[in-house]
Amino acid sequence: MQSEWRVYAKRADFKAIGEAFHIDQVTARILVNRGITTKEAIEEYLNGDLNSLHSPELIYGMNEAVEIIRNKIAQGKKIRIVGDYDVDGICSTTILYKCLSRKGADVSYIVPDRIIDGYGINERLVQDALNDGVDTILTCDNGIAAVKPVAFAKEHGMTVIVTDHHEIPFQEANGKKTYIYPDADVIVNVHQEKDSYPFKDLCGAGVALKLATALGISEDEVKEYAELVGIASVCDVVALKGENRILVKYALKSLPTTVNTGLQALQEATGLSEKEKGLTAFDFGFVIGPSLNATGRLDSAMEGISLLLETDYKKAQAKALEIRAINEERKQMTEDEKNKALEMVENSSIKDDHVLVVLLPECHQSLAGIVAGRLKEEYYRPTLVLTLNGDIAKGSGRSIEAYDMFEKLSECKELFTAFGGHKMAAGFSLKKENVDALREALNKRDGLTEKDMTPVRWIDVPMPLDYATISLVEEINALEPFGAENEKPTFADRNLLVRESRIVGKNRNVCRLRLETSAGFLKTAVMFGADTKEVPVSGSKISMLYYPNINEYMGNSSVEFIVKEFRTQS
Repeated sequence: MQSEWRVYAKRADFKAIGEAFHIDQVTARILVNRGITTKEAIEEYLNGDLNSLHSPELIYGMNEAVEIIRNKIAQGKKIRIVGDYDVDGICSTTILYKCLSRKGADVSYIVPDRIIDGYGINERLVQDALNDGVDTILTCDNGIAAVKPVAFAKEHGMTVIVTDHHEIPFQEANGKKTYIYPDADVIVNVHQEKDSYPFKDLCGAGVALKLATALGISEDEVKEYAELVGIASVCDVVALKGENRILVKYALKSLPTTVNTGLQALQEATGLSEKEKGLTAFDFGFVIGPSLNATGRLDSAMEGISLLLETDYKKAQAKALEIRAINEERKQMTEDEKNKALEMVENSSIKDDHVLVVLLPECHQSLAGIVAGRLKEEYYRPTLVLTLNGDIAKGSGRSIEAYDMFEKLSECKELFTAFGGHKMAAGFSLKKENVDALREALNKRDGLTEKDMTPVRWIDVPMPLDYATISLVEEINALEPFGAENEKPTFADRNLLVRESRIVGKNRNVCRLRLETSAGFLKTAVMFGADTKEVPVSGSKISMLYYPNINEYMGNSSVEFIVKEFRTQS
């Protein structure tokens, strides 16, 4: 798919920034493009560590939450942690359970079933807690929107502490927002109107770490929990800046020697323990995260928590292997359903729609969002994938930048039995008989133009290949981990003469190039996932988007260029 190339045009004194922090102007430009412009922000980005984290007591409600929990522990009251079934929920539940257990609390935990319960705490979980004699409910990674379940708990005399990182729900009338809070005893959430915490992008596990820290934990415990926060931050796709970047950076460095037995076993089971160059954010987001997530999709997220709490290595190995098997099953099911969806789109009038609405009757409900994301990437259009449960269709949607999915679903809310979400993603249910009407309604009022449905590639620096030295590439690589709001930099060069173009690799999907620059130097470039019909041709001139990489071979290091996209010049 042809994309639109745009160059960042943010202005700053790049020379002064480079001199002040002893970095290249190219690196300075990348930082400014990411919105990192003040002296303090740059210093934190380049040199921040766990000692740079803000005090948890700055979070509104934190001191009150700590006081309640300490009193409940002293009184021997039963505390129940209610988490969530995704990676962030699994990690935050683990942090709070470990912390409170070590404090001597009478504590248990539960996570909702993805299919039976749906997201977050509900009245069934509250009733189960009541039946078990629980005095206090402590939520993590959920609860801020649970007005009715919290009210139900309070009506029955329970104490409720909500810790969450999601935005506060609101109603809007006459241009004024009225925020809606659950009637909990205390809420710990940096998005509250009265909160003045300096960093607003923590994930649920990050908030859990803050609560644990405020309760008083050792430096070793901070490090132990920080690993889990790092994993959760990548998997929950929160902004990799500020405290999140510090925590992820620490976790990547620490995990190979972690004291967490479950994480040791999971790295062994997934092959990560054999990596020589260390872990990357990719390993968190596409290996460890999906493995833990699969438990909540096809089985129970309780299995993921059980692994992270396990202290016996043999038992941890068995659990890790079982989780790996579940994830392999999940991957195969996802691939099968994605292929069904692609075939359906390609062989029907759906392909002409601006908004793709695809019904996969037998798809596991938990996979709908993943398949929707894959289709969105393939066609760069808003995509909704629905599954069937009797006469009810349930689904998930994934959107593109120009399409506010929540707003558009709201315009035809009469078709749904339930829906929720935000600009880029949504979940919903409706009667089977309304699926066609939904497709028609969304496409009738989509408001999308061809420009809207053209992906944009942002170029950080138009940089000649000749400028990319080994020292500069090492400096750029030091900006990792890359992720949300700290995207891997993209560079561009033009007038490159293709001297050689070869298809290589076991699956014949890698193209190796020898390129001659405008200055007459020869450079090596690699394009992965190459289609033999869509590769640069020898003798042609191209422009390309790229990322410089250091290639090490037989003790020698050289710069090679990973081609992200190319265009043949006339």
